[in-house]
Amino acid sequence: MEPFRRADMDTSEEHAALKRTRPSWDEYFMRIAHEVATRSTCPRLAVGAVVVRDKRLLTTGYNGSPSGMPHCEDAGCLIRIVDGRESCQRTLHAEQNAIIQAAYHGVSVQGASIYCTHQPCLMCVKMIMNAGIEEVRYADGYPDPLAIELAAEGGLKMVRFTPED
Repeated sequence: MEPFRRADMDTSEEHAALKRTRPSWDEYFMRIAHEVATRSTCPRLAVGAVVVRDKRLLTTGYNGSPSGMPHCEDAGCLIRIVDGRESCQRTLHAEQNAIIQAAYHGVSVQGASIYCTHQPCLMCVKMIMNAGIEEVRYADGYPDPLAIELAAEGGLKMVRFTPED
């Protein structure tokens, strides 16, 4: 049998380059969270979340309006002041959507980790804790120090992700 030799389909060099830069598991899942964030319909901040257990992706979520409702990018944000900060009331957060997707599809997230493009807010931290997720890895900060305090008090591990050099 003759080997496969179609120059326009040969990806061996690309594969070799990818293997040289193979990401760690944390970097891999954080990259996926950032890709999930591209589905966000929030014009203010695109956030993505990925729930993982045993190096397996369970669910994803991004911030946006409830199913069937108009998106902020179409209808505008519904801003209210909550805890002294502007907050859009039209959208669900990425972490909430990832947890809801697990419940909707009957997937247990007990003992899982969640990778988030941004530090979860206080409400999301409470939902993450009650869902049985044990660890949060996040890339960017968020101005909600009470969320960090509550997570520490409740034993939820919060880790700021920094890419490996």
